[in-house]
Amino acid sequence: MKMDPGNFVIETFLFCQIKVGMFGNSSILFYYIILIFTEKHLTPKDLIIEHLTFANYLTVILRGFPQTMSYFGFKNFLDDMGCKLIVYISRITRGVSLYAMCLLSCFQAITISPNNSRWIKLKYRATKYIGPSCSVSWLVHLLLNILTPLRESGTNYKKNASNRLSYGYCSLFASDSVATTLYISLVCFSDVFCLGLMACSSISMVTILYRHKRQVKHIHSAQHFLKVSPEDRATQTILILLCTFVISYSFSSIVAIIRTYLNYPVIWGVNIFTSLEIFFPMFCPFVLITNMRYSSNLFLPCLGKR
Repeated sequence: MKMDPGNFVIETFLFCQIKVGMFGNSSILFYYIILIFTEKHLTPKDLIIEHLTFANYLTVILRGFPQTMSYFGFKNFLDDMGCKLIVYISRITRGVSLYAMCLLSCFQAITISPNNSRWIKLKYRATKYIGPSCSVSWLVHLLLNILTPLRESGTNYKKNASNRLSYGYCSLFASDSVATTLYISLVCFSDVFCLGLMACSSISMVTILYRHKRQVKHIHSAQHFLKVSPEDRATQTILILLCTFVISYSFSSIVAIIRTYLNYPVIWGVNIFTSLEIFFPMFCPFVLITNMRYSSNLFLPCLGKR
C-alpha cells in the first residue's frame, strides 16, 4: 500500500498522541484508584478531575485507534453495530469532557471568590452537589446523543446512499431534514452554553487573580510577595486547561464543518480532525500532574500525605 508522505507524518503524530495520552490519563486514574483504596479523602475538585480524566481516556482510545487502524489498511474491522457503538460512546465522552471542564472552571471561580461576595452561599452548596452532578452528566449526554447511532454506519453497509460521508472506519449519513437540523441545533446549544459559562468563569478568575496581585503588592514583606498560594496555582492551571480546550475545540469544529460540506472524503482532513480532537485529552493530564502537590509520588500516592 502506497502511503502519502503528508498523511504518514500526520498518522505518526496521531499514533504518538495516542500513546502519550493513554500514559498520562492512565497515570491520573491510577493515582485516584490508589487514593480510593487507601481511603484518602477526595475533594469535590478531585471528583471532577476523575470524571474528566476517564472521559479523556476513552476519547483517546475510541477516536485515535480506529482512525489509525483504518489508515494502515484495516478498513472493515468494525461492523455496523461496532461503528455505531464506538461513535456513540465517543460522542458521550466528548460531551462529558466539555461539561467537566465547565464545572471545574465554575467551581474554581466560586472557590476563590472573596468571602464577602454574593457567591459565598454557593461555596457550600457546590461542594454538596459536585459528585451527583458529575454522575448525572453521563446520563444527560447518553440521552442527548441518543440519535447519533442512526447517522452512522460501518464501511460494509450494503445499501447505496449518495449522502454518505466516509471517514475510514465508519460513514456518516448527511441529512438536511428538519429533525436532523433541530437535533444538531440542540447539541450545539448545549456546547455553546457550556462554553459561555467557561468564558464567564474564566473572566471572573482572571479578575480575582488580578485584584489579589494588586493587594499583594502592598505587602512589604518579600516573603509574602514571592509566595504563590495553592489556590492561585490551581486557578492558573485551570485557566491553561480552559485556553487549550477552547482552542482545540474551536479548530476541530472548523475542520469538522469543512469536512462535512465536502462531497468527497479527504483523508488528511479526517486525520487532522482526529488529531485536534484528542489533543486536549492528551495534553490535559500532564498539566494536572504538574499542579499536584505530591506529583513525585504519582505512582505511590499512598506514601504521601494529602
